[in-house]
Amino acid sequence: MSPSQTRTAPTTTLAVDYRTPTVDDGTRLWEIASDSKVLDVNSSYSYVLWCHDFAATSIVAEVDGRAVGFVTGYRRQSDPSTLMVWQVAVDDEVRGHGIAATMLHQLFDRVNRQGMVAMHTTISPDNIPSQRLFASVAKARGLRFERRDLFAANAFPDSHEPEDLYMLEPEIPEP
Repeated sequence: MSPSQTRTAPTTTLAVDYRTPTVDDGTRLWEIASDSKVLDVNSSYSYVLWCHDFAATSIVAEVDGRAVGFVTGYRRQSDPSTLMVWQVAVDDEVRGHGIAATMLHQLFDRVNRQGMVAMHTTISPDNIPSQRLFASVAKARGLRFERRDLFAANAFPDSHEPEDLYMLEPEIPEP
């Protein structure tokens, strides 16, 4: 969703199932990303591969047997206690039902049992809805929420916007 779009309150309750992705989900995840008109769309192969190799750090939301949203992530090699969220996407048809936040919470619960206690993601400076989503997850979980510059626009070979690093991390107790 672009920052200029607004959301309306849900009018119905959806029966959403949250689960680990399978290879069979790869095509649908690619379709959701492509249809978003906002996400950087990776190759269809990458979504299939993601569902195969990073299923333990990703989640799919499903309504009536059809994937309607996903979060892809991976364990950061430089910090194995951190889940790096690659993409969050929810089909236009079901936006406004809290699916993105629920996926993030459920995925974080799962990876927390794997020893990941922090969540990082990159968000472009003008993507206010994503910034608010991650801020709300941090607040609900009692995590610090910080932003750092990461990649300037000139780091990319195309017209990509800058990407800031957002960190949701446990509070560090004062000595």
